Amino acid sequence: MIKLTLRNLFARKIRLLMSGLAIVLGVAFLSGVLVFSNGLSSTFDGIIYGSTPDGVVRAEDSGSFDAAPAATDAVVTPDQIADLAALPEVERADGDVVGFGMSLLAEDGTVVGGTGAPTLAFNYHDAPNMEGDTILQLLDGDWPTAPDQIVMDEAAADNGGYQIGDEVGLLVPFGEPERTATLTGIAEFNGGGTAGATLLIFDTEGAQQIFLGGEDVFNQVTLTAAPGVSQTELADAAAAVAPDGFEAVTGDAVAEESQDAIGQFLDVISTFLLVFAIIAVIVGGFIIVNTFSILVAQRSRELALLRALGASRRQVVRSVLLEAFVLSVIASTVGIALGLLLARGLAAVFRSVGLDIAGEALTLDVGAVVTSYVVGILVTMVAAYLPARRAGQVPPVAAMRADITPERGSLRRRVLIATVLLVIGAAVAAAGVIGAPGSDAAWIGVGAVIWILTVAVIASVVGHPVLVACRAVFGRLFGTTGRLAGENALRDPRRTGATASALMIGMALVSTIGVLAASLNTSLDDVVDEEFTADFLVQNTTFTPFTTEVGDDLAAVDGVDVVSRQQWVGTQYDGDALFVSGLDDEFDRIYDLDEVDGSAVVSGDDAVVSDDFATEHDLEVGSPLSLALPGGKTLELRVGGIIEPSEAVSAVNVSLDALVEAGIQRQDNSISILAADGADLGAVGEQLDEAAAATPTVAVYDKEEFADSIRDQVNQLLFMIYGLLALAIVIAVIGIINTLGLSVIERTREIGLLRAIGMNRPKVRRMITLESVAIAVLGAVLGMALGLVIGVLLRESLKEDLTSLGLPLTQLVVFLVIAVIVGVLAAVIPAIRASRLNVLEAISTE
Repeated sequence: MIKLTLRNLFARKIRLLMSGLAIVLGVAFLSGVLVFSNGLSSTFDGIIYGSTPDGVVRAEDSGSFDAAPAATDAVVTPDQIADLAALPEVERADGDVVGFGMSLLAEDGTVVGGTGAPTLAFNYHDAPNMEGDTILQLLDGDWPTAPDQIVMDEAAADNGGYQIGDEVGLLVPFGEPERTATLTGIAEFNGGGTAGATLLIFDTEGAQQIFLGGEDVFNQVTLTAAPGVSQTELADAAAAVAPDGFEAVTGDAVAEESQDAIGQFLDVISTFLLVFAIIAVIVGGFIIVNTFSILVAQRSRELALLRALGASRRQVVRSVLLEAFVLSVIASTVGIALGLLLARGLAAVFRSVGLDIAGEALTLDVGAVVTSYVVGILVTMVAAYLPARRAGQVPPVAAMRADITPERGSLRRRVLIATVLLVIGAAVAAAGVIGAPGSDAAWIGVGAVIWILTVAVIASVVGHPVLVACRAVFGRLFGTTGRLAGENALRDPRRTGATASALMIGMALVSTIGVLAASLNTSLDDVVDEEFTADFLVQNTTFTPFTTEVGDDLAAVDGVDVVSRQQWVGTQYDGDALFVSGLDDEFDRIYDLDEVDGSAVVSGDDAVVSDDFATEHDLEVGSPLSLALPGGKTLELRVGGIIEPSEAVSAVNVSLDALVEAGIQRQDNSISILAADGADLGAVGEQLDEAAAATPTVAVYDKEEFADSIRDQVNQLLFMIYGLLALAIVIAVIGIINTLGLSVIERTREIGLLRAIGMNRPKVRRMITLESVAIAVLGAVLGMALGLVIGVLLRESLKEDLTSLGLPLTQLVVFLVIAVIVGVLAAVIPAIRASRLNVLEAISTE
């Protein structure tokens, strides 16, 4: 039986190829995601451990804040660094100037980077990392030795069009926005690469001029342990002489904090990609079930003959499972190899948005290989089990029948079970809508999964009206050929439904995402219409703060009446990270916040908080409010007013003066502008654009432009999701090709008779193509219907954020058109093969 099974498997190479493609693509996506995720982690691990010293003296708890160290006045003097260097446990102590919010300008004046990984600016020193190697590695040129010199990474130099010796354009976060420096060298982290970050390295004096107002002070201190001194001993000794408001931390602790912070971001990316890989594997599973079901049905006489010759049911079942196992091993092996290429493709995509993964980090490890094999083999074996059982039930007497098509049992039992499952799914989803314990979206998600899998199983029943409609439309448009195609799709509704179910899953997910994206865009439009009361809004396109000089230039534009500035600062409240908005005195002249209690105007030490924040923390007007800042400082406030939540402000809002008094360096994150009465808004907008042109990262928006910029961001994410779901659609197309190809083999004699009575080759191709279109339309209609329902329910569970429902009607029409195109493309190979059958040989086929 083993020899016979293997001989039969490899004798039909085309069938083997088509059957394995679904497994290949699913495993390739899974393997590629695992390799990419591992490469992502190893790249950042190399950078973290390659750039972390034995110990660091930094502002207290600064590792827990979302604010940059340079945003506060917590600094270390050279004398204090000397005290640290004098400790016997310390071999050397080097002052660090760490800057954020800086940008590199290319030769043509555009911004280099800014959309993905950050720009890191700091001073140079040759202190070693915890491994004893230098933190930075010079690739070419020399290190900076003067305030007007700079070193950058190779990618930044290439993207900016710079060579050593060129004058480099810079945008700085404080003072005059533009600055130039001479490029003296190219460097990178010793751990390997930069992961897409832009490195801007200055000498100490130059960094101090940019980020610390030219004072001879530092943000933190890098410590190198003396020989034989542990990191803990180093940190303990440094803590005894550290300045007030500063703490000494081991290098291991800093590395762990960095890994935790970056790990959250990496986990989101990995999980995001892994979800789509799982979807691809599941869709592939449906294709495998359908393929083996067709193969078993077509080989009924062969299996019956084996039974008649003495093979037991168990041997027949094992032969089918062995065929599935061999197929899964071969397909998984090919998939794993393709996964490595896919990982490099994913790396190229992420590199285009600023996240660069080192090529040498993308390697197949044991974990990725084992996981890919286990998933590929397990999914294939599970999918092939039911067809294998059905093969074992073929009686020996079937070998003597002229009609080898096996009888199908009634669908009544399947429909009954499916109805119960659909009701259960509806109950679970309803629990999410009415607010059951836990996440509402999770409840609806579970219900959606039950619905999708159940409808996939009974697609032949619920989709029957769609197939009848296709038959009618095809008959009207294409005559007898169209009616035959419709009848062929209806002839074996189980097979048609099973084939369409793979496409249905992809279309359901695409439609669900489409509803959520349309609702998000509609909700954002409503928010902008309601709360965008300024004539113009100015923000950094990289969402980082910018120098206050920009606001000064904008305020001087003719036709500008009111300029209001906002600064966002990372703080902590009750141990939780909290972004606070600093508002100026002009804010209430532009925005009218809805008061719940007290005053909505910030002043002095009075803060304005949202109603949600006040309720969560049991605050009322007059309650004290203490916000922690880096360096051990606190911002002592009182609640002066409670407002309805607004997108124009944060949950906690204070005066800009209060932030300055707390030592926060002034920068702007957002500027709102009102034009003077009677001013030409178009002309004012053009002048504002000219005034802001000196800072290319800063953009001036009117209401429509601001809404468009947000929609563009949503659409970028939407298209990325659609691109990832496209693989599931491709696998579904393979399923249609497979089904039609096997169907052509099964109907060889029938096609020969049609040719014999006058159907020419073009009509045969048209018949097969229309049959494929019917399958694709069935999957699309069922998927879009499910996706609409699921999307509407998910939007309801997220109504606090997605305040308005949007339906992507245009996209749904496009999806249906795509389904028709998919059907046409999937039919190309089977249709050509059917039309080329030799008529006499086809008629004589048994």
